[in-house]
Amino acid sequence: QVQLVQSGGGLVQPGGSLRLSCVASGFTSDDYAIGWFRQAPGKEREGVSCISSFTSSIYYTESVKGRFTISKDNAKNTLYLQMNNLKLEDTAIYYCAAGQAAGIEPAEYEYWGQGTQVTVSS
Repeated sequence: QVQLVQSGGGLVQPGGSLRLSCVASGFTSDDYAIGWFRQAPGKEREGVSCISSFTSSIYYTESVKGRFTISKDNAKNTLYLQMNNLKLEDTAIYYCAAGQAAGIEPAEYEYWGQGTQVTVSS
């Protein structure tokens, strides 16, 4: 059974940092693309960053480039998202997800974490 269990998130001031974690079980990370998504109130869920299967190519959506870093620890089967220089517009519920996906479209991902709130506010 595939499970993704998230931790991290919280309230931070603009310019601050947070790290999200996602522990995966029930599959080998090399078999799936794995990534981070977010959904702000009133908006559609969007892809933030992902690591592809096999090649481990990394993708970032334009708005987070240079500020967010995705990484994974295969020994711990854990995915991370380090978020630096957070902005008000980064406020959203963040989800990790895994699937046999070719890109960052949420519809391509079959398995989802429970979500965690990230709030950037002064």
